[in-house]
Amino acid sequence: MYKGEYHHSIDSKGRITIPAKLRDELGEGYVITRAPDGCLWILDAKRWEDIDKLLAEIPWLTSREARDFSRFMVAGACDGEVDKQGRLLIPSHLREYAGLTKDVVFAGVGSRVEIWDEEKYNALNAAMDINTITDKLMEMGYRI
Repeated sequence: MYKGEYHHSIDSKGRITIPAKLRDELGEGYVITRAPDGCLWILDAKRWEDIDKLLAEIPWLTSREARDFSRFMVAGACDGEVDKQGRLLIPSHLREYAGLTKDVVFAGVGSRVEIWDEEKYNALNAAMDINTITDKLMEMGYRI
């Protein structure tokens, strides 16, 4: 389970140091992809396999939304590779999608690690009404 917030800077070549704790937990064979909220997800090999199985089950032959979602998740994805200095190169198309420029937040959120532009992350958290979210989840049957 990934948890915690880590603040780092991305260099002009798109390289960023993955926090050591997260890097150790991710292990080998992780994937970086676009996420629905305008950030990036880092998924370990097991979680990426789960996503792949889910995508194989949705009716992509008959559903435009299924094809769009599959394309969104897979076409922009890339394998994560760390250099000898522990830096990850984030391809330009992923940096552009997430608006990553300088200051970045790695957020461990359970089954995945999210990579956010720091300003966007702070604005999202400032606008969040956790009480409304909690009430909605309880209406959906989740116990918090």
